[in-house]
Amino acid sequence: MTKTVQLLQEQFRHLRMTEVANELPVLLRNAEKMSWTYQEILQEILTYELKRREEKNVEKRLKWARFPYYKTLNEFNIEEQAALSTRQLNQLRELNWLDQQYNIILLGPPGAGKTFLAIGLGIDAIQRGYKVVFSTMGELVQLLKTEEYIQKSKVQLKRLREADLVIIDDLMYMAMDQREANLFFYLINHLYEQSSIIITSNKGPEQWVELMGDQGITTAILDRLLHRVEVIQLNENDSWRLKHRSTIFN
Repeated sequence: MTKTVQLLQEQFRHLRMTEVANELPVLLRNAEKMSWTYQEILQEILTYELKRREEKNVEKRLKWARFPYYKTLNEFNIEEQAALSTRQLNQLRELNWLDQQYNIILLGPPGAGKTFLAIGLGIDAIQRGYKVVFSTMGELVQLLKTEEYIQKSKVQLKRLREADLVIIDDLMYMAMDQREANLFFYLINHLYEQSSIIITSNKGPEQWVELMGDQGITTAILDRLLHRVEVIQLNENDSWRLKHRSTIFN
């Protein structure tokens, strides 16, 4: 590598174009091989930098989302979901509901594909530039209870409150005491008409008072969640996990 190329790399880094700086020798070889014009060279350099920056931003948003696994909706077999048509799934993937701060409630028994669908929509949103945070209900309650004295909880909740989409998985996982229900209400109230929320649950909203333990708090939470919402009841009799389980038998 010549000193001229090294100097150019240093200058690109000074301009905070680190991706181009790292790839510059390859870009220059391609320019010579393909006989690019000056305009084509500039275009390739800028396109490469912008592409790599967006890829890194996506990687960062995926890390912050804290998904338990990575599965896109391209892997979701819509034919196994009688409650959801291909057209409806495509409408969900357009994310117009996210721009309008609509919420989505995914209902169904364990293994029906609720979490898979929620994560898939979250990944789509991240690919489109939105900030997404995923949390199980149990993890979320623990974060809320420890926010005052644990820095990690404070950081994670700050990201959650600033997210465009918040996914809360397994809402009926655990019952809450009065303090926990209050903390959850304050969070939902903060997100109201600011972010979209996807909730997965094996019980409908009419049964959530069992979780909250307080009719007043439950009503206040539901008022905010159900103001603009799409409720999707996934198949009751089919378990996605059972259909796609690994087996020791041939």
